[in-house]
Amino acid sequence: MRMKNVTIYTDGSCLGNPGPGGWAAILQLDGTEHRRELSGGARLTTNNRMELNAVLEALGTLREPCAVALYTDSQYVCHAVSKGWLWGWKKKNWIKSDKKPVKNVDLWRRLPALLQRHEVTFHWLRGHAGHAENERCDELARSVAARADLPEDAGFSPENV
Repeated sequence: MRMKNVTIYTDGSCLGNPGPGGWAAILQLDGTEHRRELSGGARLTTNNRMELNAVLEALGTLREPCAVALYTDSQYVCHAVSKGWLWGWKKKNWIKSDKKPVKNVDLWRRLPALLQRHEVTFHWLRGHAGHAENERCDELARSVAARADLPEDAGFSPENV
């Protein structure tokens, strides 16, 4: 059986860093009109955590293995995967080359399993450059970040700032 092709756009936002944050993703099944928007957030978090949460939530939503073209304006997320940092961190028990612990390790630990399940190609987009789906993700993430009823980010730590 052939894998489905899915295009995903993600973004994270934080009102203050740290501060209340939101993440958003748009999933589009290629060749169809099927499109889904996802969003969530946390009351005290960082922008990097929201960027990474958007990717994790979007990939985690897929019910079967898919070929995914993932577009993000986060160089933090894009470089960690495309430059192989993620696999090096995992191999070295989540310690970076400078011998310091990887920030946001609770989130990074979740990504390898998703990348093994799906064939994901990461693409970096310049944020706030007029790309319709990136702008929509930004709008959704900012809207969530502005809500008063956000849950706690259980993995947030001041050391991650």
